[in-house]
Amino acid sequence: MTPPAAQSRDAPPIASGSSAAKSAPPPIQAGSPLQMRFMAIWFGMFALLILCAVIVPRSLLPSTFLAIIPLAAFLVITAIGEALVLMARGIDLSIPAIITLSSTIILGFSRGREEYALVATGVALFFATAIGIVNGVLVAVFKLNALIVTLAIAAIISGATLWYRESLPAEARVPPGMAELGDARFLGLNISVWVAAVLVVVLSVGLRKTTVGRRFSAVGANPRAAWVAGINVTIYEFAAYAVAGLLYGVAGILLSAFIRNPTLKVGDPYLLAPIAAAVLGGTAISGGVGSVTAVAGAALFLTQLGQMLKMLGLSSAVQFIIQGIAIGVGMAVAEIDFQWAAKLFLSARRR
Repeated sequence: MTPPAAQSRDAPPIASGSSAAKSAPPPIQAGSPLQMRFMAIWFGMFALLILCAVIVPRSLLPSTFLAIIPLAAFLVITAIGEALVLMARGIDLSIPAIITLSSTIILGFSRGREEYALVATGVALFFATAIGIVNGVLVAVFKLNALIVTLAIAAIISGATLWYRESLPAEARVPPGMAELGDARFLGLNISVWVAAVLVVVLSVGLRKTTVGRRFSAVGANPRAAWVAGINVTIYEFAAYAVAGLLYGVAGILLSAFIRNPTLKVGDPYLLAPIAAAVLGGTAISGGVGSVTAVAGAALFLTQLGQMLKMLGLSSAVQFIIQGIAIGVGMAVAEIDFQWAAKLFLSARRR
């Protein structure tokens, strides 16, 4: 087993069947500093709802909520993928390109015909996952810079997508059945919301309650210690990009079904927003720390914030500025030593 690049070659190998290899980080305890870190976004959401109730009450109407909740679902799915990559000490800037490619494949392979919809969906998911695999190999195996790799891959994908899109009619649409699915509702909520909810539950349980999930967190928190404990660091880092690519493909397919006639701009809103949602949800840039539920809450927060700004009549430029500020604030919060802050708070109370 090959150790991570930062590790000494003289570190003693540990048998994969040893008790050390089966060790995993302990679960997050209620009331712990990490739990407080993940709860911060829900306090922010509560404050935002109060602000909306005061200055833009109509943004809280049920009709408004039902209109924006699918957009939140798309952001939730992409943000979860980005959070997994961040937990593995990486970053992924290929999200817009993968979403646009997935939507273009849906249009091209289906040709708007119902009988080809399933094949087009499978091909879109295949290419999205394949791109994630390529990112994972270059970053995890060859130890290339994640920022540069994903940016370069995104440029290549964008060029290929543009070339392929030119062969399709401008009015190309998804198959009618897929369009109906994009508008379908269950218990009053769009189907994409339920897909996002299922992914949140599955991945949240997987990361917190399974050995694989805990090992993944251990790899992100301390790759050297994880390798010494017998964990294959490369596999887990690689898997983060592969799973993320699959999630971006799912988001691209659901988004295509929702808007019916996706263009080459369909993925543009998902460059900064997923990073902002992941960081605001408490995902540590330094790796290993993250909560899928908190990331979903951050996606809801950003969607509601954007809706409020639109209803106030502010321009898209202002919304981008606020997103950038949110990323900066989130990165600052991610670097706070919550254990030290909790001790300081308790010490002040005793005095």
